[in-house]
Amino acid sequence: MITFFSTQHALHAPVWEFYRGQRVPCFESPARAQFVHAELLARGHAIRAPEVDSTPLLAQVHAPRYLAFLASAWAEWQGLSGGQATLQPFPSVWPVRSLRSDVEPANFTAKLGLYSMDNGTPLDAGTWAAAKEGADAATSAVDLLAQGQVRSAFCATRPPGHHAGPDFMGGYCFLNNAAVAAQAFLQQGCERVAVLDVDYHHGNGTQSIFYRRSDVLVVSLHGDPQTEYPFYLGHADETGEGPGQGFNLNLPLAAGTPAAAWFDALDLACERITRFGAQALVVSLGLDTYAEDPISTFALQPEDFLRLGQRLARLKIPSVFVLEGGYAAAALGSNAVNVLEGFEQG
Repeated sequence: MITFFSTQHALHAPVWEFYRGQRVPCFESPARAQFVHAELLARGHAIRAPEVDSTPLLAQVHAPRYLAFLASAWAEWQGLSGGQATLQPFPSVWPVRSLRSDVEPANFTAKLGLYSMDNGTPLDAGTWAAAKEGADAATSAVDLLAQGQVRSAFCATRPPGHHAGPDFMGGYCFLNNAAVAAQAFLQQGCERVAVLDVDYHHGNGTQSIFYRRSDVLVVSLHGDPQTEYPFYLGHADETGEGPGQGFNLNLPLAAGTPAAAWFDALDLACERITRFGAQALVVSLGLDTYAEDPISTFALQPEDFLRLGQRLARLKIPSVFVLEGGYAAAALGSNAVNVLEGFEQG
């Protein structure tokens, strides 16, 4: 399977984050993509750099003022911090409930809070370049499929994207690569596109982007938000609004869910995608469902990721896989390529 690899991903390399009240090294690190890249090469998969500019599609997925903030945030922060690149900005105030979010404040920390859903998504000097190239990879993958040369492609990019909403970042995510790919399929003439999110954490950003639309079906199986991040979205009763009613399916699962129950939920997801009549599929390929992931609690083993790819192949839909979470970095490459090779065998 052809892979679009983000050559600039390592430019996004914040040193630390907050986790359970502690300052800890970032779980979402350049090593994640490096392990995937090494495994792809070891198993003989073709790797390309992104080729298509995603700028027009980004404007269809994300709010203009949010994109403008992301592109300029580090420079603005450096002006305030005296150019000390080792200082990482974090939000400390958010416009919850009765507070206004329609007016962008001039204060940088307040702006950062306006566009953040958490304080666990650190910025650094290369964040915009790395995130933008991830969106370029998603656009390039869809363009390749539209040429009719292949039926699938993989975007080995970071930072991930599925927690990024129309006008906010969160969960290590800044630009929503899966949403960009879905929008690109529509631009290429598809009338019905499905997004399947198999990350341990609910793709709240993707749901938010398409929640009132019927041309994109969003299906997610994930840890129950009663106990798992992102907590405030991902419940089973969230089925869409207005024109999008019935085009959002959440399948929340209890912490510790074994592989057999997880695959039962995957079958339900695949059945819904088939009924929808999807002409293209975007897979938010989170691999933090792995049993040894440090921040998740599902129980999938390496061979289960091969089975995941095989099951998705049975849908017989042109598919773009977009790398999302997965923080057992040393195993990430093997697990990711297992999915791709399972798909190719199907």
